[in-house]
Amino acid sequence: MTRDLLTARLIMKRCLSERAQCFHLDFEVDGVGNFAFTPGQFVSAVAEDANGKQQMRAYSIASAPHGNRFALCLNRVDDGFFSNRLADMEEGETQQFQEPLGFFTLHQPLTDSILIATGTGVAPMRGFLQWLFPTGGPDRSEGHQIWLIYGTRRETELYYRDEFEAYAAQYANFQYLPTLSRAAEDWSGLRGYVQEHAVRIASESEMNAAGPEFGIHAYVCGLSPMINAVREKLKGLGWNRKQIITERYD
Repeated sequence: MTRDLLTARLIMKRCLSERAQCFHLDFEVDGVGNFAFTPGQFVSAVAEDANGKQQMRAYSIASAPHGNRFALCLNRVDDGFFSNRLADMEEGETQQFQEPLGFFTLHQPLTDSILIATGTGVAPMRGFLQWLFPTGGPDRSEGHQIWLIYGTRRETELYYRDEFEAYAAQYANFQYLPTLSRAAEDWSGLRGYVQEHAVRIASESEMNAAGPEFGIHAYVCGLSPMINAVREKLKGLGWNRKQIITERYD
């Protein structure tokens, strides 16, 4: 079954990290008043390469629904066709995408939730948080505890840090927990890997109950080794496999 292609226009680009060559891209979808998707889903970019072969690459949406707009967060990759194509776009240029798909979404009814991400795996987490705590809108978190454990190597690679810190300052039930694996000496925050901090929070949570009536979920996005490590740690606490929702980037 052939899926319809949408044309999206780049309206804003900013570099999140010069060192990592990570970019935030804001798009508007041409010809629609409302671009509908569920936070956590992805879009697939489509284009022909220099040999005339059609290429496709999926990217998690780094925003919650907002009119006809959506955002992406991506790194430039050596010899990467789409990562470089998108990173090199100028504002006003267009790119074709297939409509959103994916099952990496917040489960309903909502529960206490540990969001765990590394690198650009933070993209769907940003979408979750924008939906849970919308600017000028009602708080959808229902008072549940929400943790974001975000791991990267260096402080300069903590994407969207100001936004997440603002949520933490405004909402008592949200905690932003950045952790660095190669922190400088003056870093006063958490150190080490996300799985270490995830198991600590899960162990301390009052809702850490396995079985059909569990009251907590973990949403994990990043590369396979990290996801596997988190899964094994949580399973070691007796977590049900359905409590652990994952999205792999490799």
